[in-house]
Amino acid sequence: SALLINENFINLQAICTKYKFRPVHGILFDLGLSSLQLGNSGRGFSFQQDENLDMRLNPSQETTAADIVNTLPETKLAHIIYTFGEETYSRQIARRIVQERPILTTLQLAQTIERAVGGRRGKIHPATKTFQALRIAVNHELEHLEEALKQAINLLGFEGRLVVISYHSLEDRIVKQFMHQESRDCICPPGTPVCICGHSACLRLITKRVITPSPEEVSSNPRSRSAKLRAAERIVYQKKARKNAGELCFSTRSKN
Repeated sequence: SALLINENFINLQAICTKYKFRPVHGILFDLGLSSLQLGNSGRGFSFQQDENLDMRLNPSQETTAADIVNTLPETKLAHIIYTFGEETYSRQIARRIVQERPILTTLQLAQTIERAVGGRRGKIHPATKTFQALRIAVNHELEHLEEALKQAINLLGFEGRLVVISYHSLEDRIVKQFMHQESRDCICPPGTPVCICGHSACLRLITKRVITPSPEEVSSNPRSRSAKLRAAERIVYQKKARKNAGELCFSTRSKN
């Protein structure tokens, strides 16, 4: 039987503990948005329709995209657009937004961004990266992902699988770095003569390289084109001896 729970995955460990669902044999994070959320939610995730600037995945939370757009100083707004959207024109966009505030709808914001960058310059709408940045900021998506990945390790039993499907480079970078770090015994800075981190590997990488959709899948489902899958397996015990500056360093991890 299945148990469906509508919750933020930052509460993953608390949920599994509450329902006595541990150890877990497999965890799948699908970090994408559904087509219904993007197109017909009425919450302003897309600029294809003129909707209120909301972008909250959870309507009960307080901060909306309109709050960020209309209240943050120009420098902080530019930082969000650059960091979460990887937008080259973040400063110009932030400056124009501040000049034209208040901005309350998706169409207003998209047109403001177009004016900031001098109009459209290719197939991708110039507002795309800024909308992504605002959605990530509103929902704290990257912070929650980092915390949920840590919780997943504590929940997985022996040989339990952790699989993550991400859809943009910021998410994939977090997943890649996390899995690689947790698959290594020592994470001391390069050049450290003796291991002092006390870190032990708790994952074994299943996917040495990222898995992407086949041309056939992209053809049948164009929105899958940016998907990237990474997978790892929980290991219970690992012992490795290495000699540094005449000393042996042993690392172990006890059962979960």
